[in-house]
Amino acid sequence: MNANFGAAVVAAPDAAAVAAIPVPEYYRGAVLLEEDQHMFDDIPLAEREPAKALHVRDVPTPEPGPGEALIAVMASAVNYNTVWSALFAPVPTFSFLRRYARTGDLAARHAQPYHVIGSDLAGVVLRTGPGVQRWRPGDRVVAHCLSVQLQHPDGHDDSMLDPEQRIWGYETNFGGLADLALVNANQLMPKATHLTWEEAASPGLVNSTVYRQLVSPHGAGMRLGDNVLIWGAAGGLGSFAVQYALCGGATPICVVSSPEKAEVCRRMGAEAVIDREAEAYRFWRDETTQDPREWRRFGQRIRELTGGDDVDIVFEHPGRETFGASVYVARRGGTVVTCASTSGYEHQFDNRHLWMSLKRIVGTHFANYREAWQANRLVVRGRIHPTLSVTYPLDDVGQAVDDLHRNRHQGKVGVLCLATAEGGGVEDPELRQRHLTAINRFRPPAGCAA
Repeated sequence: MNANFGAAVVAAPDAAAVAAIPVPEYYRGAVLLEEDQHMFDDIPLAEREPAKALHVRDVPTPEPGPGEALIAVMASAVNYNTVWSALFAPVPTFSFLRRYARTGDLAARHAQPYHVIGSDLAGVVLRTGPGVQRWRPGDRVVAHCLSVQLQHPDGHDDSMLDPEQRIWGYETNFGGLADLALVNANQLMPKATHLTWEEAASPGLVNSTVYRQLVSPHGAGMRLGDNVLIWGAAGGLGSFAVQYALCGGATPICVVSSPEKAEVCRRMGAEAVIDREAEAYRFWRDETTQDPREWRRFGQRIRELTGGDDVDIVFEHPGRETFGASVYVARRGGTVVTCASTSGYEHQFDNRHLWMSLKRIVGTHFANYREAWQANRLVVRGRIHPTLSVTYPLDDVGQAVDDLHRNRHQGKVGVLCLATAEGGGVEDPELRQRHLTAINRFRPPAGCAA
């Protein structure tokens, strides 16, 4: 794609001018290839290298159908589903695309021998399909990743219960790690005017996920004064959970894996921080046996930080490695709210600590449009801030994904697409200046390498 294309889209003065810009027949995207989907079959998950599966190449541009929009993507970000996609685990994503294609009509386009991945974006509406009323060419937008048509009755109370809901860029094609992306119009939300393209792209998936997981009545329903244990508190999900706890009058107890990540949590305003590596918590004696003594030691450490209280909510996403401890440390009547399972999906816990203490386990998965809109509104108003730490060009997307896979990251890892340099897209510099310290909390200090 011509390097001037993105600049022309951003500079266009109105909808008519954007609509007059020719849409290229091909665009650059981060793709997985169907022919590669078994390349890691004999390699243990921890030893797989996602960069070997990712390719940046040109693919044909899809035309937006009814209710769809084609977006000129200025920036995107990587998430754990990006890692899973590139590891072809737990299953290759091409099985999702084939299943979606069997539903017929426009969905058939998604079964390609390539998969353009990515579930975040910030960019400009380039074209809209028939029936799109709220958005028009030239609108600056971000996208949440729930793809759903709402043709089943189960989705109309909560669209996450629709049996045909999918995660865009993971279970669908034409995702956000690309110069163009195809979305449903009901995925779009306004871009925060005080943020750069790469900053605005980074909260989408994780911010909405955390809103549902912690704040929504579909999740933990966090209340003023709650103690909230947050695993991976300096990571993509955890860094937003810390912000929501502080913003909502709760007390976050942050669990991290290094002094550097502990300092990031303190910069966000958290006071109770546990460095699990420094304190040498080992919840498993071996691959098959957990150690309840470590659960008890961990629970005692939490009570030292809370003044003797157990936690009301455990914000769970590591999964197998931590789940037994999570169930144990939640207070009587408390809630473990879980998603993701980045360390493994098969959770083991002592059910006596659940049933006899009347605790709850609540599963959550991303967010519905209303929850995503509310979460984005907090970003737009400067109440919740991006946690971007480093940004790579699209050509280096393999390195970005590997950073996440190896846990070398803090907060979110961004990717520039049509934007050729960081810093573009700011429309409200005054609001930005008021929040600049918070926006840059996850950036390395000046003079330090990323």
